[in-house]
Amino acid sequence: MDPIADMLVIIKNGYLANKEQVVLPYSKFKLQIAKVLEKEGRVEKTQKEGKGLELVLKYDKTKPAINEIKRVSKLGRRVYIKSKHIKSIKGGRGFSIISTPNGVMTDKDARKKNLGGEVICQIW
Repeated sequence: MDPIADMLVIIKNGYLANKEQVVLPYSKFKLQIAKVLEKEGRVEKTQKEGKGLELVLKYDKTKPAINEIKRVSKLGRRVYIKSKHIKSIKGGRGFSIISTPNGVMTDKDARKKNLGGEVICQIW
């Protein structure tokens, strides 16, 4: 159905179950999203393992680094946004992941580079 939504649910459930790592099916797009999560400090480490993608989850003592992941653009309803309309999430405590013509990046990076695109998800 929707592989990106499946990825986000696997990550969210991994944090809820206090797992150290999760493994999900590999795709280049999922790897790009995972690299953004790693760069933002929400995931400890990302690596390709055979036909899977392994994410080492990050915790602050016992508190997970991700409280909520919300899928914005879905298969039936794609959500696109221009760079001047990109807003901060939860007063700057969260961020959006946006697929732009220059690759997958956070809302802050897209605003800096004056790029719009498809809003994949919001994380806080």
